Amino acid sequence: MSGEKGYVLKEADLLPLSLGAAVLGTGGGGNPYVGRLRAREIMRKGASVRILPLDALPDDAWIGRVGGIGAPVIGIEKISQGEECLRALRAIEEVTGVRMAALIAAEIGGANAMAPIITAGQAGLPVLDGDGMGRAFPEVQMETFSIYGETSLLSALADAKGNVVVFKELADPLTQERFLRSMTVNMGAGAGAAGAPLPMEFVRRTAVPNTVTQAIEIGAAILDARAKRRNVIERVVEKTGGALFFTGKIVDVRRELKGGFTRGHALLEGMDEWNGCEGRIAIQNENLVLWVDGEPKVMVPDLIMNLELETGEPITTEMLRFGQRVAIIGMPAHPLIRSERALQVVGPKAFGYPELSYTPMEYQPAAE
Repeated sequence: MSGEKGYVLKEADLLPLSLGAAVLGTGGGGNPYVGRLRAREIMRKGASVRILPLDALPDDAWIGRVGGIGAPVIGIEKISQGEECLRALRAIEEVTGVRMAALIAAEIGGANAMAPIITAGQAGLPVLDGDGMGRAFPEVQMETFSIYGETSLLSALADAKGNVVVFKELADPLTQERFLRSMTVNMGAGAGAAGAPLPMEFVRRTAVPNTVTQAIEIGAAILDARAKRRNVIERVVEKTGGALFFTGKIVDVRRELKGGFTRGHALLEGMDEWNGCEGRIAIQNENLVLWVDGEPKVMVPDLIMNLELETGEPITTEMLRFGQRVAIIGMPAHPLIRSERALQVVGPKAFGYPELSYTPMEYQPAAE
């Protein structure tokens, strides 16, 4: 789909993109349905967005990154004004005196896959085919840009009421996360965010590549399997290089909005070959760890995806409900977020599980 100079994103791409981004979001990143509707309306008003490969721009081009910040459940309860990320981006440009040549997603997961597309359509910019996580993570220091040496902590937040706040000087990435999260809570637990301009040479080295195209291809595989009445779960396993780890019914979901995050867990009762087994998924915006009968099977940074058993529809954490029948798939994370350096920031210990030692899952053939 991508060529030397990329491709123009079409309205028909938005549904597969939203499905694939929901898969890669591992339950987080915001509601993809809402993001798709917003992107669709921008396109219907005449916006055209080109997706560019990471080698399309010169090294000294400035790249902006945008995304939503807050608890995913807020995305379906709190109406956005629609230009939050654009106003945050313009604030960064005003402070730095530079104009962005393109945008990139802070994370490819959920609605945040749509954030740069919506903002690019509003600003008349292209979007790079990549992102800063290869999935969704709940905290800003978990971007690959931060992990691999971004020096500026300049950030901007904008809310639906017209408020814009710029953080110019911060001590370190953890302080940046703490201050941004606190201000986001004061903005109603959801806001648009923009980070410091990044030189294209740095983005080319540190971004997870081709994730916009990857999301579209995963979503297209789901739609194709449905149309051909194939087993959608098996098709997703094949397309992602992942593995099926559990099939069950949700018997309990606990969620609470705490510190700007959705935290909790989902409990599952095994079905079919998993009869008699129990599953548990820990949640902090995203799915963090899957246990089966008390044994950890998949953990961050590898991806844990809940798919509706019959349709393969990805289920984000705010949409988990008692009685849903789900398949849980694990997918290996990109090498950029599995390195020793990255694991200090996005491994299980960084999420408060000191007893867990990360064991990377490998790409596997589809389950029998």
